[in-house]
Order: sequence, then structure tokens, then C-alpha cells
Amino acid sequence: MVNESNGAIPAPQELETFISPDEKNKEKIVSKYNMTKDAESGDFDPFTERKLDTPTSNMDTLTHLLKASLGTGILAMPKAFKAAGLINGILFTVIVAVVCTHCSYILVKCAHVLYKKTKKTQMSFAEVGEAALDNGPQPLRKWANAFRIFIVISLFITYFGTCSVYTVIIARNILQIIQFYCGDIINERFLIIILLVPLILMAWIRNLKYLAPVSMIANLFMAVGLGITLYYLVGTGQLQYDKIKDMLFKHPSEWPEFFSLTIFAMEAIGVVMPLENSMKTPRAMLGICGVLNKGMSGVTLVYILLGFLGYLRFGEEVQDSITLSLGDAIPAQIVKLSIAIAVYCTFGLQFFVCIDIMWNGIKDKFTKRPELADYIMRTIMVTVCVSIAAAVPQISPLMGVIGAFCFSILGLIAPAMIEVITYWEPGVGPGKYLIWKNILVVIFGTFSLVFGTKDAILAILKDF
Repeated sequence: MVNESNGAIPAPQELETFISPDEKNKEKIVSKYNMTKDAESGDFDPFTERKLDTPTSNMDTLTHLLKASLGTGILAMPKAFKAAGLINGILFTVIVAVVCTHCSYILVKCAHVLYKKTKKTQMSFAEVGEAALDNGPQPLRKWANAFRIFIVISLFITYFGTCSVYTVIIARNILQIIQFYCGDIINERFLIIILLVPLILMAWIRNLKYLAPVSMIANLFMAVGLGITLYYLVGTGQLQYDKIKDMLFKHPSEWPEFFSLTIFAMEAIGVVMPLENSMKTPRAMLGICGVLNKGMSGVTLVYILLGFLGYLRFGEEVQDSITLSLGDAIPAQIVKLSIAIAVYCTFGLQFFVCIDIMWNGIKDKFTKRPELADYIMRTIMVTVCVSIAAAVPQISPLMGVIGAFCFSILGLIAPAMIEVITYWEPGVGPGKYLIWKNILVVIFGTFSLVFGTKDAILAILKDF
């Protein structure tokens, strides 16, 4: 997940920090999206008018999409498969991938239409939502600003909750290493509190330029951790073929946990607009063989592979994060340490989203000493984030709440609404198929929202 913004929040800058100067001269137009007749009218072409200092090529964008989508959520995929079964796990992962990718796709598609209507060349997720209502049916226009604020607040809650999950993942992996060598000398909640100081120091890095190398270190350690994990799944131990009959399918009452975890892991709605805003050829994001479909297809295969093998290897004993199931051998210790370092290095970049949103909301009140106010704000925000993690030191339920509640609204329901509103005047297709299609998406999102959130909250309450 990466930065998403509202108005002045510089979402594309975060992505630009990953791009080296020698990557800027490669591009290939994969596909073009033909906008509606309404959108193509007039002389304004948002894509030729868009001026970028460091535009990204299609390959750059694909790389960033993979970086953003293959995050810590992948570590919970074996636990998700445990809730659905091996067969349903594969089927449901494909369904979630199709729905999530489609919603990201229609968000970009609607943005391309609204660029023409608003005479803008770039928009954030929140601005797309606001523009859709501003240019939609008359009764909805008064809600445009409220919808933008709702999206911004939802993004803040989503990323803030994600950072709490990161804190628990760091602590849980470090704790297992400490317990192996030193025994039960420290409590998990106390260890989370100890992490407060290093996390504050990470959050004090104010310039994204300095966070980019830290993110690269995170990618390196994550690759090491996942590589050794895959070796553990297929190169050591015994896959539980003798129990496979009981692992193929699970009772429908367990399915909501699968959907909430998988949506958390796979949802990319927060990254698509910053990525599209930085592209040299924005139309190439769309199309059957476009950047978005290519990237999410590869991500889906990796998620299925790790989820299937992880559950088949550890069965009902698989833990919230696959790294916690690997045992105590030296390679397993390396995995846990690598994942802990990777997640710690990613924390600052993820938390930057929350900081940016909060600072843009309060900076006008602190004009005398803005730098001091900024540091105090960052310290308080990290303290609250760590406090939540200490209060609820559970990975899977926290992921479930964020995936079911936040990403269901942001990633599924909101884009479906935006598409219907954007195409209301040009036309919603033969038989009003756009409406019926998006009703199905909203039903799917509501199912995940209600049942996934309920199950995740009940799981959290069991810890108290």
C-alpha cells in the first residue's frame, strides 16, 4: 500500500522516490482505453496536457504496483486458506482478485472521464470521488465535498490501522527469537511498548527522499524472508497429504475470515491513482493486457501459491503470520528477523500517509513553530498507534477488521458508486448493466463488511 491523498497531499511524490533516473527512458503503450463520447468531446486532452518532471514508464509502474501489492498481507494467506479450505481458497482468491482489480480498474476509468469534464490532468482518489458527485445527478452534487472528506478519513483510518498491524508483526517475530534464546523474559505487550521509541524515530523522517532507500532495504529483507519461507514450505518437512481430505473445504461460517484477510492482503485501491498520476502513458494502465491487469494477475498467483502451500504444510496449526509457524531453526530465525526488519523499514512510508493527511488538516493552526508542531504531532500519532497494537496484539483479527471494514468500503463499495454516478448522464449501458453489475459488487462488499468485521471483532474480544 502507498500514499493516497486529498488535494494538497502529494501522493505521487512517494512513488517518484522509488524511481532512478535511468528508468525514465523506457515505455511501451500496452493498451488504450476508449473513453465515452461525452468524455472525448472538446479539445482538452488531459494526457498531452499533463506535465511531469519524472514520468514513469509502463514497466516502472508495473514494478511499483507489485511492490505495493506484495506487502505484509501475504504472510496471512495460509491462515486465510485455513478458513476456506484448499479448493475454496483457490477459487475465492481468484474471485477476490477479480473484484478488487475490477474496482481499481473502474476507478482509473472514471478518472479518465472526469479529467475531461473538470479540465484536470491529475486527481487523487478523494478528488475522483468529489468530481464524480460534482458532475453527477443534481441531487448528489451537494454531497461532493462530504464524499471527499469521507474518503480521506477512511484512508487515514485504513493506513493507521495497518501501521498498528505492522507493529504487532514486528513484535511477534522478535518475541519468538527472544523466547528461543532467553526464554519468557518479556511480555508481548511490553515488547510492543519498547518499539515505541524506534518507531517514533522512523516517523520523524520528514522527507520522502530519505525514506526511499529505507523502503528499498525493506524490499530486500522481505525478499529474503519470503524466499526462505517458500523453501521451508516445499523443501523441508512433510506436506500433510494424509489430512488433505479434511483440508479441501471448510464450513461457510469460516468464510468471512478468508474474505477479510484476503481483501486486506490484495486490495490495491490506495495505490492506483498515485501510480496513474505519475505515468507517462496513463491509458496503458487500462486494457485487457494493461499494467493493472498484468500486475494483479502476477500478485494473485503468488498469493495462491503461498496460501495453498502454507496451509498444506502446517495444516490447522498454521499461525496468523506464516513466519511464526516455521519453528526455531537458524533459517527460521533469519526469516523472522528479516520480516521484522522489513516491516519496520516499511512503517515510515506507510505512516507517512497518515501524517500527511493529519498535518494538512491542522497545519494552519500552527504557523508560529510549524516544525515543532509537526514533530509533536508525529510523536503523538505513533504513540496512539503503538497503544492500539499493545491493546490488541493480534495480527489476523486486526487485518480482518481493516480488510473487512476499511477496504470493503474504500476498495469495493466506493468505486462501484463512483462508476454509476460518473456514467449516469452518458448512459449506464444496455439494460442498465452498469447498475446491476455494481449492485453485485456492493453486495459482495457489504457481505465482507458486515460478516468479516463481526468475526474479526469477536476474535479480538476473546483476548480480553
